[in-house]
Amino acid sequence: MSNADVFIGEVIGTAILILFGAGVCAAVTLNFSKAKASGWIVIAFGWGFAVLAGAYTAAPLSGGHLNPAVTLGIAVDTGAWGQVWVYVLGQLVGAVIGAVLAYLVYYAQFRANRDEATAQPTLGIFSTIPEIRHPVANLVTEVIATVALVLPVLAFGLTEGLGQSGTLVLIVALLVVGIGLSLGGPTGYAINPARDLGPRIVHALLPIPNKGTSDWGYAWIPVVGPLLGGALAGLLYNLAF
Repeated sequence: MSNADVFIGEVIGTAILILFGAGVCAAVTLNFSKAKASGWIVIAFGWGFAVLAGAYTAAPLSGGHLNPAVTLGIAVDTGAWGQVWVYVLGQLVGAVIGAVLAYLVYYAQFRANRDEATAQPTLGIFSTIPEIRHPVANLVTEVIATVALVLPVLAFGLTEGLGQSGTLVLIVALLVVGIGLSLGGPTGYAINPARDLGPRIVHALLPIPNKGTSDWGYAWIPVVGPLLGGALAGLLYNLAF
């Protein structure tokens, strides 16, 4: 795969990922949305479908990593570092684009958030927020949850039939749903540095009424935690398989 193919594939795939993912968070969070208050299960499945759509779209061009932690885990396992920067750059650009698109889809609902009496928090639509702010515990949660993503993704590659049948991406999407349901409660399961950082930048820059803080003091955890988890998963896979 050429650098251009990788970059374009990751931009498009990650943009779709964040459009769907931030979109379901907006749908559940914002007033005047038909999905208002529909709950965590809807969010978990929404993110799973986001992975499904984004990865299937990007796969022919780039393999559909959509996540620097996945890219890092593969590089640690295989030693192929040459295109890592292309993957990560494409993922970050795509995450920014997807967050802007999600904002445009829910533009009227964001504008309706002007009313101080009924205003809804907006950062959680774009990025993760821990339920209990404890940096060490939050970091450990992100590391473990990312290992639980990347290690199975690497192992799935050993099952040749999954790739040939085209069901590999579907299995990964269901894995993401499972992580959200089982491990997402403490931090909102970033498990992807681009997924959190790109939309957080968009949240900081867009003129969103009553948007509140973008919480840059916490922002390093959903970046460092998944990167550590991805590297650890690559090491474990290399040692065990």
